Amino acid sequence: MVERLTKQVEKEERDLRILEAVIESGPIGIVRLSEETDVPEHKVRYSLRMLEDDELVDPTPNGAIPADGLDERLSRMNDGIDDLIARLEALEDIF
Repeated sequence: MVERLTKQVEKEERDLRILEAVIESGPIGIVRLSEETDVPEHKVRYSLRMLEDDELVDPTPNGAIPADGLDERLSRMNDGIDDLIARLEALEDIF
């Protein structure tokens, strides 16, 4: 169980590195994202797809850009992360 959670957190960390690069350098394409983040292109593609599904980035002909309303979505994400931390701490107390 912990191994599965660890892998998921690593994937989310990768997605956030990609998002950060898009925010800082967008519009930005897959090749440049790969170079800037040291993430293989196929994983950049996957992360971008997930970020698009989460409405955090938008694709353009010139590369990915931050989505409109990103600040609000990030605020909700941070609230969700705080909730997850509290839930994990509660689980830790059980064991």
